[in-house]
Amino acid sequence: KKKVQHFMLRRYQYHAYKQQRWKTVHAVLNEARIRSVQTHLAADAAHVWHPYSSASRKSQVWPVVSASGVRLKLETGQEIIDGMSSWWAAVHGYNHPVLNTAVKEQLDNCAHVMFGGLTHRPAVALCEALVHIAPGKDISRVFLCDSGSVSVEVGIKLALQYWQAQGLRKKTKLIALRGGYHGDTFGAMAVCDPVNGMHAQLFPDALPQHLFASRPQSRFENSSLMHPLSTKTKDESIVVLENLIAEHASEVAALILEPIVQGAGGMWFYDPEILRRAQTACREHDILLIADEIATGFGRTGKYLFASQHADLEPDIVCIGKALTGGYLSMAACLATDRVALTDNDHAPPLMHGPTFMANPLCSAVAAASLDLLTSPDYDWVTRVASIEEGLRSGLAPCTEHPAVADVRVLGGIGVIQLKSAHHDHNRIAHSLIRRGVWLRSFRDLIYTMPPFIIDQDDLNHLTSAICSAVQELPKLDDDFAP
Repeated sequence: KKKVQHFMLRRYQYHAYKQQRWKTVHAVLNEARIRSVQTHLAADAAHVWHPYSSASRKSQVWPVVSASGVRLKLETGQEIIDGMSSWWAAVHGYNHPVLNTAVKEQLDNCAHVMFGGLTHRPAVALCEALVHIAPGKDISRVFLCDSGSVSVEVGIKLALQYWQAQGLRKKTKLIALRGGYHGDTFGAMAVCDPVNGMHAQLFPDALPQHLFASRPQSRFENSSLMHPLSTKTKDESIVVLENLIAEHASEVAALILEPIVQGAGGMWFYDPEILRRAQTACREHDILLIADEIATGFGRTGKYLFASQHADLEPDIVCIGKALTGGYLSMAACLATDRVALTDNDHAPPLMHGPTFMANPLCSAVAAASLDLLTSPDYDWVTRVASIEEGLRSGLAPCTEHPAVADVRVLGGIGVIQLKSAHHDHNRIAHSLIRRGVWLRSFRDLIYTMPPFIIDQDDLNHLTSAICSAVQELPKLDDDFAP
C-alpha cells in the first residue's frame, strides 16, 4: 500500500510539475507581449544574442513593432526609412500584398514537409524559374538550402566532390580574393579575406588553408564620385590571380569570388574585365568557377539580374540568397551545371547534404512570388534601380566635400561612403540617422545604403540627406588616404 501511495504521489508531483512548467512558459510569453518597452529591452539585453555582437558588451538596439513599404515602425511610435532592405533582402519593401498572399495561400496548404523522398510544386516551380534566369546558359540544377553561408558550403562541397569523382583527389584547394566575404560558417569563413576579414584573427589555426589573390584594383567604370579612374588602368591584381591559377592548377578545385561587388568585405566595385580574364584562366587550367551572387543577385547592381552578367560570365556554380524570398523568409540556393552535377563516375557518392528545412514550401512559394513580381513588365526593376542609382549619385555627392570622407561610390542600388578612419562610433552614427528618420547599419569605415527597389524619390532624397547630415557630424580628418 505504501508503494502505491508513493507511486501516486510521484505521479501527482510529475503532472503538477508539467502543469506548472506549462503555466510558467505561458506566463513568460504572455508577459512578453504586454510589458513596457523598457522591460522588453531589458529582457533583450539579458537573454538575446544579436548578430556580430558581444554578450558582455551590449550595443543599443531599436525595437520594431511593424513594417510596411520602406518604413519600420518602432515601439516608440517613430517611423524610419529602412535604407538597408534588412541586410539587402527586402527588395520589395515590407508587407507587400503579392508576397503576403503567396505566404497565406501556401500556409493553408502545407507549412512544411521534409524534402528527402518527397517533393512539392512550389519547390519545383521555383527551381525551374531559377534555372531560367540564372547567369550562364549551362546552369541546370538547383539545390535549395537555408542561408547564403550554407549555399557557399554546398558549392564548395560540390566542387570538391566533382574532382574526387574524376579521380583527382589532390584538387582540394580553393582560390579566393582578398577583400572577399562569403559567410560565417566554417567552409565559408575559410575563403573570406584572411588578413582584413571579420574572422581573420579568430580562427586562424582551425580553418582550412586556401590560396588568395590580391583584391581587384580596377574600379567599375564611373562608380566612384571622387576617383573617376578609367577601367583601362593597369591592374596587377589580375596578373597575380592568373599566375596563382596557373601555378596551383593541380591542387585547386575552384575559384570563388563575388562578381563586380565585394560586399561585407569592403563594398568595393571592380572592373568586369577581371572576371572575364579570371574565367579564361579557369577554363585553361581546368578549375571550376563559383560565383557568389548572394548579395549581388536579383538586380542589385543594376542593368542585369546577376552581377556575373556584366562580364558575360558562365560560372559552373552559383550561390544565391538574401533577396531570393524578397526578405520574407530564410532561403538560399546553390545552382550548378550538369557538368558539375552529373559526373562520369557511376560509383560517385551522392551530394551528402540535406538541411532539415530544405525547400520549405512557405519559402519556396514566397520566393517564386518574389521572382514573378521582380521580373514582371509592370514592375520594371531595371528602371527602378536606375532611378535609385541616379538619386544616390546626386544625393550623396555633397559627401565628397567632407574631409573625413575618402570615397563615395555608387553602383545600381548601392551607395557607399568610405571614411578615412574605421574608428568611428557606429552607435553614434546610428543615433544620428534615427533622429532623422533613417535606419542604416554602418561598419568599419563604411556608411552604406541598399534601399528597397520600391523607394520613391521623396524617400530616397530623405535617405541621402540624412546620410549627408550624419557625415557632417563626423570628426574632420585631413590625413591622406587612398582607398
